[in-house]
Amino acid sequence: MRVTYQSEPAPGSVNEDLVLGGPAWVAVLDGATAPPGGGSGCGHEVSWLVGRLGAALAAGLATRPGDSLPDLVAAAVRDAMAAHGGTCDLDNPDSPSSTVAVLREREEQVEYFVLCDSPIVLRRADGSLTVIEDDRIARLPGGRPYSRELVRSMRNRPGGFWVAGTRPDAAYQALAGSVPRESVTGALLLTDGVSRLVEWYGWSWARVVATARDQGVGELITWVRAAERERGAPGHAKPHDDATAAWAEWDA
Repeated sequence: MRVTYQSEPAPGSVNEDLVLGGPAWVAVLDGATAPPGGGSGCGHEVSWLVGRLGAALAAGLATRPGDSLPDLVAAAVRDAMAAHGGTCDLDNPDSPSSTVAVLREREEQVEYFVLCDSPIVLRRADGSLTVIEDDRIARLPGGRPYSRELVRSMRNRPGGFWVAGTRPDAAYQALAGSVPRESVTGALLLTDGVSRLVEWYGWSWARVVATARDQGVGELITWVRAAERERGAPGHAKPHDDATAAWAEWDA
């Protein structure tokens, strides 16, 4: 498995995305910025939480290859919780959190794991695409813009949406599965700072994957920034976001 990736912060911001890779796996995380107007109960930055989660997940992927991806993510959440050192209110629903997307090759299978809105797109040997997209955060009741109270009440709750942060059991609510290795030639992992090309700017998934494959993942970020400047963002959304894309491929 060959992996190329690029990650860039939103202009003028600290990058709260993270991308990690090993010989047979790649993972992308996207930290959730706390909404304005209230405390998170935590003394750590979002990037701190993403770093702790990513480091624990990478260690698990490297040293416990027999564990399932949900088990590894749950263990990473527990490790990150312990790293708070008892100084933070981990029961606060606004505690820092992160999306997680993982792709792993194991035993002639390609395994995937998607928790919250960092999708994975599989390019099949016949040229078709399979999009693994956890869109539960986009389907909360009432429609956007969501109130702070609604998001707080629906985070890591049945009928709401799930993220990695202070609930290890959230890992078992992810979209997880596998496909035969021989059926896949490539896979694209994205944070929502790049998938907005599809969600906001009218790109097809086929165009996104072809651009990553043929021109490199950096070209996707170039297109995102151009679209943000020229067309703006929906009224409820940040005009810019951290943008991360990772492309994995195998010989046909």
